[in-house]
Amino acid sequence: MTDTNVDLVILGGGVAGYAAAIRGAELGMKVVLIEKDKLGGTCLHRGCIPTKTLLHSAEVADEAQHAADVGLKVNFDGVDIEGLHKYKDSIVGKHFKGLTGLIKGHGIEVVAGEGTYVGGTSVKVGDTTYTGKDLILATGSYSRSLPGLDIEGRVITSEQALGLQWVPQSAIVLGGGVIGVEFASIWSSFGSDVTIVEALPSLVPAEDPWLGKQLERAFRKRKINFKTGVKFSKVTQDDSGVTVTLEDGTELKADLLLVAVGRGPATDGTGFAEQGIAMDRGFVLTDERLHTNVDHVYAIGDIVPGLQLAHRGFQQGIFAAEEIAGLNPVVVPDSNIPRVTYCDPQVASVGLTEDMAKKQYGDDQVETYTYNLAGNGKSDILRTAGGIKAVRVKDGPIVGVHMVGGRIGELLAEAQLIVNWEAHPEDVAPLIHAHPTQYESIGETMLAMAGKPLHAAH
Repeated sequence: MTDTNVDLVILGGGVAGYAAAIRGAELGMKVVLIEKDKLGGTCLHRGCIPTKTLLHSAEVADEAQHAADVGLKVNFDGVDIEGLHKYKDSIVGKHFKGLTGLIKGHGIEVVAGEGTYVGGTSVKVGDTTYTGKDLILATGSYSRSLPGLDIEGRVITSEQALGLQWVPQSAIVLGGGVIGVEFASIWSSFGSDVTIVEALPSLVPAEDPWLGKQLERAFRKRKINFKTGVKFSKVTQDDSGVTVTLEDGTELKADLLLVAVGRGPATDGTGFAEQGIAMDRGFVLTDERLHTNVDHVYAIGDIVPGLQLAHRGFQQGIFAAEEIAGLNPVVVPDSNIPRVTYCDPQVASVGLTEDMAKKQYGDDQVETYTYNLAGNGKSDILRTAGGIKAVRVKDGPIVGVHMVGGRIGELLAEAQLIVNWEAHPEDVAPLIHAHPTQYESIGETMLAMAGKPLHAAH
């Protein structure tokens, strides 16, 4: 056995881990980054990047199929699976190469292998123990299933869905959250008959209920089927497809079942619990500054309770490195992290939902305003419907912005600044928004809430 002592050891080379490694190196630390698979983790190889690549292909497919609506003659002849995967893999490969070069350029030592936490600030890989003055745990997440629901054959998760060599004629999606509605949107654009099953009362149940209802309306127009408020019971499969039975007795048949019931913390077999790290249902518990209960040990990314978002993990990686360096970085609460679901139409939000705001400030201290995208020229050109819902404290700042519509995620930049800088509608209303753009709709929303609506429509 050999020992290696450095300033910072990081277990996990996904988005959170590599961000911590790069920032730590920038701050003068000698860094060891341990990764059992590929740098970039789930987001780059099995999540965000490949999924959003397919979503772009789906958007192009939709544009081709509806080209006549804008006066163009275009034929959509179907999906070239080989070309689709070539495009997806080229994007992933380009970014993986760039990340590898970035890590090397910062002088970060990458250890390929499965690391086990052995106490203190030490991680063992094979016969070598790596000890840092500080240790960051960033082991990421995995696709969950339900008790008794085996992932095999025609029952798949998003990882297998990304590698499918065929487009299903029909698909059942178990789970109406981010992953579920994104894959439902992709397959529908490619010509599949899709049904979503969600146990909670609405699609995207983590969002403001208004957003869920707007998305359901749009999905009905797209002929994407969904059943909400009903639980999964069982699935059977044979060579021709799957039969899904719901608790209300409904039977659904399709080519395959996509299990999209969320992601769990990848902490089994890591040694965390065995060595005294405080845990809860597999998650690593930290304070708001990402310290665990063990001195000089931090946790970041999907293993920390809260939003499981790549950009949250990325920022937490930077935060942890700066915290270790004594820079006292600013804490951004989960509620103020921007969130985008990239189905068509997109769902985007930042800040508190109406219900959350009422719980925090009181029912009579919260005001909302909803702007309909029908009043926005660019949205009309893009042939998208939806709206913006803003939540403010009475006579106070905007504390939440919730949006639905085609490409609406691009509007989050201004919404994020409004919420995080605690702006009042009166602060934003005088600002000039370029015409014709979709982000004019944020300006119109702020004008209306400041008491001077122009084009705004309820």
